[in-house]
Amino acid sequence: MIKRLAHVNVLSHDLAASEHFYCEVLGLEKAFDFTKNDKPFGFYVKCGETTFVEVFLTSDTGEQQRPLIHHLCLELEDIDAFIASVRSKGWTITDKKLGVDQSWQAWITDPSGVRIEVMQYTENSSQFSGKACVANW
Repeated sequence: MIKRLAHVNVLSHDLAASEHFYCEVLGLEKAFDFTKNDKPFGFYVKCGETTFVEVFLTSDTGEQQRPLIHHLCLELEDIDAFIASVRSKGWTITDKKLGVDQSWQAWITDPSGVRIEVMQYTENSSQFSGKACVANW
């Protein structure tokens, strides 16, 4: 039986830039590194309990054989404070908006172009109510 999402893997063109983004800009804690032949090729960052983002170095800077990832979403407790924190670190993040699922959301992009949605649930969020979302995009 599935217990929960364990991790999402994203590819990086620059591990140092990605580590700065995930750890310093987003404020996630690095869990551990991956090395091969004494060289770093990736790392895990903690996203609550036993859920992680796994970042692996890719040398392909041209056309990808597969996408880095469409997007991932991180749940927040205070979206306004998070947006202010990201902007104070010089990173671009959208203003928050109420999504069709009745959850607050904003968007940010990592150094390799991976889109990250940040979300704060509301009492009316479809994730709790089960109500269908009517897309308006």
